[in-house]
Amino acid sequence: MTSASDFIFAAWSPPWPLTVAVALASAVYVRGWLAIRRTRPALFPWSRPALFLLGMAALWAALGSPLDGFADALLSAHMVQHLLLMSVVPPLVLLGLPTVPILRGLPRWFVRTGLGPLFGSAPLLATGRFLTAPVVAWLAMNLTFLLWHVPAAYDYALWNQPWHRLEHVCFLATSMLFWWPVIQPWPARRHNFGWGMLLYLVSADLVNTGLSAFLAFCDRPVYSYYVVRPNPFHVDPVVDQAAGGAIMWVIGSMAFLLPAVALTVRLLEGESRTRRRPESI
Repeated sequence: MTSASDFIFAAWSPPWPLTVAVALASAVYVRGWLAIRRTRPALFPWSRPALFLLGMAALWAALGSPLDGFADALLSAHMVQHLLLMSVVPPLVLLGLPTVPILRGLPRWFVRTGLGPLFGSAPLLATGRFLTAPVVAWLAMNLTFLLWHVPAAYDYALWNQPWHRLEHVCFLATSMLFWWPVIQPWPARRHNFGWGMLLYLVSADLVNTGLSAFLAFCDRPVYSYYVVRPNPFHVDPVVDQAAGGAIMWVIGSMAFLLPAVALTVRLLEGESRTRRRPESI
């Protein structure tokens, strides 16, 4: 007997627009990284392209692999897809410091006549500073996260593929904004947010924990899509929902709390050095 997984794999085919876009972005980045590495080897070691390419692979896995088929059938798989888009792809891509390598990897004439003037324009720079301000970025990501998980919006997106794609774009775009102040990828201007960045990360985790706990402990299906649509895996919707909530809770919290712990250690070390400095004079 053919299993539900076999049907999903049999129905799957690589989405060529996404696959070509990911491959082109990766090739442009690597070309630019090879060029800029000649002048800035310390800033662009091998780990930078490794992180960027891993982020591109995670993006393709979320939207182009058979995971997308499993996400249509199981809420738990859908949560894995969302975590990849919101908590894995953005930090990996930004840790690759993509701005300059991508610009260096594109044809010079295209950058000189198109992207260069565009990126250097005052309105675009002002818009970028506004969108990546911590308060704006935090609100954009968390409100998007909560609004798309409202039952009416969530169910509508699953029944309507264009809206489902829009949901994914919203998750990815606002998460890139959220992680930007945390990573501040070069050549972005560096800001010392201090302990405020710890609050930024922990408060985002509280939002994730609230929604995750609701899904994990709710004793009825929250999303009608998984009740109306036949489940090929014959998993009880409440059990699947609890599993999805647990995945969001554990893995999603790790995405916020691990950087928060690293930041706390760094801030405490900085304060310790500051206190010791007068004694050594």
